[in-house]
Amino acid sequence: MKNIYASVVTIGDELLIGQVIDTNSAWIAQQLNRIGIAVKNRISVGDDPDEIWNALDIEQKVSDVVLITGGLGPTADDITKPLLCKYFNGKMIVDEGALQNVKRLFEKVYHKPVSEVNLKQAEVPDVCEVIQNKRGSAPGMHFQKEGTVFISMPGVPYEMQGIMEDVIPYLQKRFELPAIIHKTILTSGIGESALAEIIQDFEKALPPEIRLAYLPNYGMVRLRLTTSGFDRIKTENVINAEFVALKKLVKEYIVTDEDETMQEVLGKILLKNRETISTAESCTGGAIASLITSIPGASAYFQGSIVSYSNDVKQSLLNVKKDILEKYGAVSEETVKEMLSGLLNKMDTTYGIAVSGIMGPDGGTEDKPVGTVWIAVGSKENQKTYHVKQRFERQKNIEVTATMALNLMRKFIIEG
Repeated sequence: MKNIYASVVTIGDELLIGQVIDTNSAWIAQQLNRIGIAVKNRISVGDDPDEIWNALDIEQKVSDVVLITGGLGPTADDITKPLLCKYFNGKMIVDEGALQNVKRLFEKVYHKPVSEVNLKQAEVPDVCEVIQNKRGSAPGMHFQKEGTVFISMPGVPYEMQGIMEDVIPYLQKRFELPAIIHKTILTSGIGESALAEIIQDFEKALPPEIRLAYLPNYGMVRLRLTTSGFDRIKTENVINAEFVALKKLVKEYIVTDEDETMQEVLGKILLKNRETISTAESCTGGAIASLITSIPGASAYFQGSIVSYSNDVKQSLLNVKKDILEKYGAVSEETVKEMLSGLLNKMDTTYGIAVSGIMGPDGGTEDKPVGTVWIAVGSKENQKTYHVKQRFERQKNIEVTATMALNLMRKFIIEG
């Protein structure tokens, strides 16, 4: 038995110039990893036939599976399909299933006539196996060459993900796959280098088949153990023993021992306790609420947010006193305390988060430089405030503050 490797090739000039961010390769890599296929390479190429051809040649030599996205549209700049036809020595034919799918989409979903250009979506190389696209008009295509599986899919993430629902089961049947197992701890309140000192002896003593990764982000560090093996039970037993030992070493810093986000952790706590939360946001502009509501089912515990960006809104909706704003300013402990009290009275939730700060690049003063943030978390009965100094550019300051506020809320709840 051998490990199975994959390459992901994403196609489009828009990816190379940064006009569109390549989320496809990251998503595909996650899905492959779950079933035991290791990603060897992830590359992006422009709409250039020679470059695409060269990429396919290179990846075919190093991988068992090559997954391709992009370039399958009906316009002249979508060159992937004719190139694949030539690459695999085929000729273009109309696939009846793809044709009926295009007609169905335009008649029953789009409610408009099918143009000749769109009908060309049903044309495929005769050497491929068609994978019908339930979410769009461009079909997926399955080729094989010298033992390597090639799968071509649309670049639209929603459509590509739909096709992958059929691709994943096929790959599981096609190859004998090992179990790839990850165990993750999310820590807070300690930096990467300090963590490394604590667990340096543990890391040195790890079996060679287990890898430890440090993944720092937004004031937190993930520690991830990874291993693989064809005997799942034996593999899990080995990594579980090491994971228990690791958790003991860093127990005072653990947020969660699952691979989950801070908003997921907080949401689980609120759900378990049948409690609710709301937010009053100035400098974060709704980013905290966005994180909370990114979790399915958040409506069970999230009531809403007041984005009080201006002082007028702070006064009118959160009842922040005018003299407080004039005396201490919008970015102050006194103001966020008032914001939180006003929020809890108006929303009537168990808990609330209030933030006000200076995200930059301008707006700072000698007393309150860019990056100055005040955060208040709590309930009607008990509240805590925190003075934070961020050090990044504007967008990262917002993101770090939002995640930090969720963590402070989590700690407030669990500490009682």
